[in-house]
Amino acid sequence: MAQLIKVQTEALKPWIEISDFQTSNFQNHTNYGATATFVGTMRDLNEGDEVLEMTLEHYSAMTEKQLQEIVDEANEKWPLLHVLLMHRVGKILPADPIVLVAVWSAHRAAAFDGCRFLMEALKHKAPFWKKENLMSGESRWVEKNTPGT
Repeated sequence: MAQLIKVQTEALKPWIEISDFQTSNFQNHTNYGATATFVGTMRDLNEGDEVLEMTLEHYSAMTEKQLQEIVDEANEKWPLLHVLLMHRVGKILPADPIVLVAVWSAHRAAAFDGCRFLMEALKHKAPFWKKENLMSGESRWVEKNTPGT
């Protein structure tokens, strides 16, 4: 199984990241029949306020450990063949990709379910702190994530 878990300040280019991951890790791998992906981008509106930019902070060792635990849990629940999980930190602007989750499996049910689990677990368990700068000139820390419904 190939997996890559990465937290970075550089801009995410999801489709290039997926292509690079496959090129680097999939030589002679023909056992997957499904790929599920999720790309999360920054919205310009949150809790009724216009957001100009956001700063995402994290504590590297804690965040990476939690992300690995989330991936390990997904691998226990579904027969995942490959996992790519990338998350941005630092200054982020509206429409910038923040998170990429890609999962490969032999069948679509495991790929869809594994991808959704990884994203929802990441949103609720991974220690990232978000500070929004609003159009009004105010700044605020985001206290809760949006529900995954």
